[in-house]
Amino acid sequence: MRNTARYASLAAAGLLALSSLTACANDAASSTTDTGSGGGGGKGKGASVKIMVGGLDKVIYLPAMLTQRLGYFTSEGLNVQLLSEPAGVQAETALVSGQVQGAVGFYDHTLDLQVKGKSVESVVQFSHAPGEVEVVSNKAAGNLTSPKDFKGRKLGVTGLGSSTDFLTKYLAVKNGVNVSEFTPVAVGAGPTFIAALQKGAIDGGMTTDPTVATILDKKAGKVLIDMRTPEGSQKALGGPYPSSSLYMQTDWVNGHKDTVQKLVNAFVKTLKWMSTHSADEIAAKMPADYSQGNKTLYAQAIKSTLPMFTDDGVMPQGGPETVEKVLKSFNPNIKNAKVDLSKTYTTEFVKAVK
Repeated sequence: MRNTARYASLAAAGLLALSSLTACANDAASSTTDTGSGGGGGKGKGASVKIMVGGLDKVIYLPAMLTQRLGYFTSEGLNVQLLSEPAGVQAETALVSGQVQGAVGFYDHTLDLQVKGKSVESVVQFSHAPGEVEVVSNKAAGNLTSPKDFKGRKLGVTGLGSSTDFLTKYLAVKNGVNVSEFTPVAVGAGPTFIAALQKGAIDGGMTTDPTVATILDKKAGKVLIDMRTPEGSQKALGGPYPSSSLYMQTDWVNGHKDTVQKLVNAFVKTLKWMSTHSADEIAAKMPADYSQGNKTLYAQAIKSTLPMFTDDGVMPQGGPETVEKVLKSFNPNIKNAKVDLSKTYTTEFVKAVK
């Protein structure tokens, strides 16, 4: 009973921390809507769009808030409201249910949704690598040295059915461990992930910056697999892995092409801006609370993750095929289904950016 109570207390504390973090992100989103801090003059209110992000403060989804902060949505004549959920799978749910018009999350959700009868497509691709890192606790590091050692372990993911869950399962299967032989544990990111790692609720897990940078700074764990670069993606997954993207329901895209083009214009402008500015300059544009009181560490987190981003929003060649291979390795729904990759993304809008 004592252990049960202790873990219940830990879970409650973690949920509270996660709620606070998400609230901070939502507050930051609300306070920057339509203001801008470096873009051109606004063109009035324009079209209103709600976008759900699978964690606004995660560096892998940085282009969403940065575009808002640079004023590029406003300069395109858009009124964009950024909302936040702790995991990409929750952003996906918000999109499919019609709560929002767009989701910033991993491209792999478009394949997963297609086999479930939902037509969703990526309209601008932020990245060509996952930006994810598998970390292990110091206590487990001696015996957990590769995915071959996942068997019998408790491994943290942001949410069940999230992209961290997908990638963890792929790494396991690729290395001879069945998905039923380890336990994925939904621990979110940030303080809740770190607390779970430190308390032994998980042996390791998949997360992103700035969580990774904080874990290393606290000496709470070690990096096992680093997929923040195209080279890391190639080594772990066998090819480029398009991850962070803006994806939307196909019917909505077809009915609002002008608005989608403006969104893509704004995001591509941000990606180009990121490619010509330093991590310190990018960090300075972001909401102050994203650094959690340590600006140097936050800038380092951005620097470590920058290689994952594209500079033009174009889907990397061979990327969709890598994603399909990963999902087919463990997901029975996709393994036995015919996926039409051409319907999971479009380059129509990025090619039209001037």
